[in-house]
Amino acid sequence: MDWYLKVVRNYLGFSGRARRKEYWMFILVNFILSAVLGILDNMLGLKIFGDKALLTTLYGIAIFLPWWAVQFRRLHDTDRSAWWLLLLVIPVLGWLVILAFSCQAGTSSANRYGPSPKDYSY
Repeated sequence: MDWYLKVVRNYLGFSGRARRKEYWMFILVNFILSAVLGILDNMLGLKIFGDKALLTTLYGIAIFLPWWAVQFRRLHDTDRSAWWLLLLVIPVLGWLVILAFSCQAGTSSANRYGPSPKDYSY
């Protein structure tokens, strides 16, 4: 949960680097929270505009900026520009490329986006 809160607190941090652990722990907690909110939406019958769920929609809007920022930092850790995120507009293939980049290890030393985040103890 600490990794998730670290990302949320740094919601405007588009510079720097994010370790794989930071990124994937955020994704995991985000997925779990979305699932729990989806279940609550169904149990409470909170629907807006057809089948759109209220709590998950509000959560998605609230978490969009932190998710975007950590995605930028994750690409920076692999020494790639955030412009690579434009691949997300290509269905499936673009998503798989970004997924592959997110799974790769970051550069072990400093790169053009800053020092290695593994150099710091958390």
